[in-house]
Amino acid sequence: MNPSLVGLDEIRAAAVRIRGVARRTPLLDAPLASGRVWLKAESLQRVGAFKLRGAYNFLASCEPSALSGGVVTYSSGNHAQAVAWSARAFGVPATVVMPTDAPPVKREATIGYGARVEEVGTTTVERRARAEELLSERGGVMVPPFDHPAIIAGQGTAGIEIHDQMGEERIRRADSGSAVGSLSLVLVPIGGGGLLAGVAAAIRALSPETRIIGVEPEGAPKMRRSLEAGAPVTLDQVSTIADGLKPVRPGDLTFEHVRQLVDDVVLVDDDSIRRAVLWCYDRRLVVEPSGAATVAALLSGLVTPAPAGETCALLSGGNLDPQLMATWLEQAS
Repeated sequence: MNPSLVGLDEIRAAAVRIRGVARRTPLLDAPLASGRVWLKAESLQRVGAFKLRGAYNFLASCEPSALSGGVVTYSSGNHAQAVAWSARAFGVPATVVMPTDAPPVKREATIGYGARVEEVGTTTVERRARAEELLSERGGVMVPPFDHPAIIAGQGTAGIEIHDQMGEERIRRADSGSAVGSLSLVLVPIGGGGLLAGVAAAIRALSPETRIIGVEPEGAPKMRRSLEAGAPVTLDQVSTIADGLKPVRPGDLTFEHVRQLVDDVVLVDDDSIRRAVLWCYDRRLVVEPSGAATVAALLSGLVTPAPAGETCALLSGGNLDPQLMATWLEQAS
């Protein structure tokens, strides 16, 4: 029996819960040589990534008594920050298991938001195992990084915003004599699949004709391989500069959303991701490698902007390691 998909009503309920907490991030017009693209800048979200939407919605969906023992999670960085920030907002302690190779900027921010951080291994499997040990030892609530209806619904609020903001742009530009077409194509990065699952659920309900494409690194193609196999698979290893897109396995629930709702999943190489980060930076947008994967797919020509209608690329995060960026800028000069 297939797991039930998250519906638009659940996403709208999540939007109510996170109102006044998560920012309504801007939709930015970004002309490319191949056509006009709109960038949904979740890099400007609170904690620097879309993850706040799902984490806060999850905690807001819990009974207060259940949170009294605190929360536990595992993450490479952005979900870690989102859970730490949300736990502090709810006045409960948070313990986060992060990889030993987590970007320092993400680890330090997570600690800064008040979480206790434990570093374990380099894979999602190792982190999850340790988080489950901590949960059994100390109690509390596990906040899944992606494979849970409340997480998916929270992330899906970005999809509602994309749809609504495109409509607002259409009205605004019509008044000024500049036409904006219908939303034809949306690109979303894939880590564990929670963001793509939520955005796809929202967009498919609000704009059924819109094409939805997921983007993941060549070195971490867990969703693409799972779709080819017809079921979630676990990769033996992953290697990519996009640390937020490195889970070795998609979730059962996120996989089912992608299988049913998403038109295609494409793979981008690390060089293309690096160029996309620099392209964003030249336009005064600080975007981490994971967040720039969608732009990489467009700049490389792997995906072409819709010839009729509008294309939106979601920038999922902006927690870019300053030292890494300095190195890339020096190499590019």
